[in-house]
Amino acid sequence: MSSWKPARAVLLQVNGVDKPGVTHSLTAILASHNARILDIGQAVIHKTLALGILVELDEDLKSSTMLADLFLTSQELGVELRFSLVPGSEYQAWVTEQERRRYLITLLAPAISSLHLSEVSRIIARTGLNIDRIDRLSGRAPLNSDDWPQRACIELAVSGELSNEEDLRGELMRLTENHDLDVAVQHDDVYHWNRRLVAFDMDSTLIRVEVIDELARLAGVGAEVAAITESAMRGEIEFRKSFVQRVSLLGGLPEAALARLAASVPLMDGAERLTGTLKSLGYKMAILSGGFSFMGTELQRRFGIDYLYANELEICDGLVTGCVSAEIIDGPRKAALLREIAARENFTMEQVIAVGDGANDLPMLSIAGLGIAFRAKPIVRGSARLSISRLGLDGILYLLGLRDRESGPVKVGQTI
Repeated sequence: MSSWKPARAVLLQVNGVDKPGVTHSLTAILASHNARILDIGQAVIHKTLALGILVELDEDLKSSTMLADLFLTSQELGVELRFSLVPGSEYQAWVTEQERRRYLITLLAPAISSLHLSEVSRIIARTGLNIDRIDRLSGRAPLNSDDWPQRACIELAVSGELSNEEDLRGELMRLTENHDLDVAVQHDDVYHWNRRLVAFDMDSTLIRVEVIDELARLAGVGAEVAAITESAMRGEIEFRKSFVQRVSLLGGLPEAALARLAASVPLMDGAERLTGTLKSLGYKMAILSGGFSFMGTELQRRFGIDYLYANELEICDGLVTGCVSAEIIDGPRKAALLREIAARENFTMEQVIAVGDGANDLPMLSIAGLGIAFRAKPIVRGSARLSISRLGLDGILYLLGLRDRESGPVKVGQTI
């Protein structure tokens, strides 16, 4: 760090109705006096401008007309201008504080209330963190509109030193259990802005159903298979064992039923918007599924997925045999495949996002730089570092720092 310290600084605070040219008019005066700007920030909320400029105040500027010129121009612009002197020691202490660790705390909900903000900010303050910036990532909502998407997102940039990061995450997680709200905590570092690969589970993640349960319903064994599926997703039965049990019950199902099912499966809310935005931004995408490849192939075609790994149902004489024809894709295999794809693309694991809902997704969620439990079972929500349950799959775009205006329109209720 440089040892340079200003003898004194002056903070210029500008408030009033926003209009074109305010910032230019004031900074032009600073430029005419060769003033050195130490920091600057600006926000506009409903046409109301809040502009702050921190300027080094040396001996030449003290005796100049700069402050008077700024005051007169602000009057002409119809904005309020206040001056605050900042001692050099106070400025240097503030600079030192900028080295503190930084976090992004993201609030996601159908609607974010003042109670939500009050509770989250209370937890932030209790842990000794400071809120440096608040941004709304979701679009502006009209006062009255039944057609407006029920989604809201606010991102808080905070800083400070935590004695125990897991305590913060745990308290925020408990808050979400009592409110219609998701809260995600991330490190505000270079990796947050440099994710390059997203790996998805398929069933109950990219699509709204468990395909094996739908096949079982068509085969007349729906209740038996659904019970095994739920137990496996809760982590009560080892996935590989449960998978073999369920597939064996599908024997005799006509192959034609697979194609009919693939054409009618409902997509998860936000799946098309998320994948389309990721594709346009150059992300690589993968499906790593304990489900079946016939379904994954349809999604790969629809979404432009780069990698697909799923289980292959064995077909003989036009009928499902009740077996799979290759190695079963379970939790450990998903994690291994994720590492292989990242290495093939020359990405670090910090650049990887993994998304899933079941216990067999935990291995890949745990090794990804950003592991997201999506509408997940309790055991998965409790183990994953981030969780989304209140919004659609495109809520993940908020966790990447993207605003609604930077992605496509919100759509719901789609099928393949």
